[in-house]
Amino acid sequence: MNRKMIRREFVLALLLAAGVNAAAPVMTVFKTKTCGCCGKWVEHARANGFTVTVNEVQSTAAARRQYGVPDRLQSCHTASVNGYTIEGHVPAPEIHRLLRERSKSKGLAVPGMPMGSPGMESAHHDAYSVLRFEHDGSTSVYRKYSAE
Repeated sequence: MNRKMIRREFVLALLLAAGVNAAAPVMTVFKTKTCGCCGKWVEHARANGFTVTVNEVQSTAAARRQYGVPDRLQSCHTASVNGYTIEGHVPAPEIHRLLRERSKSKGLAVPGMPMGSPGMESAHHDAYSVLRFEHDGSTSVYRKYSAE
């Protein structure tokens, strides 16, 4: 067994001892302290198999710049998982799909804060699209959600 394998198994043992599911994708979220919908989205991510670390910041603008989110796609929180950027209230199934597909894209975004999206639960549901965005800033519709 080489050093790299020993180190990996040691880290996995530490994670398991700390109660962290080592198989779960690890996500880092940047949100403001006062944003309740962001907290609900974090709960959604955790309930759907992500290990989430939250960084509460004064403004998420620096995180959006750091992770390459085009201004027109901005929302209230920014996340990073396995090298991808997740902006806004993206449903967990779409994030899992992106991770399975191993796309060369930059990440996924749900611009704004559409009612009915994860973390924005309400009796009213807006139609919205999850957008895949590329390193050059171009976008395509990854999945559409209809108003209900």
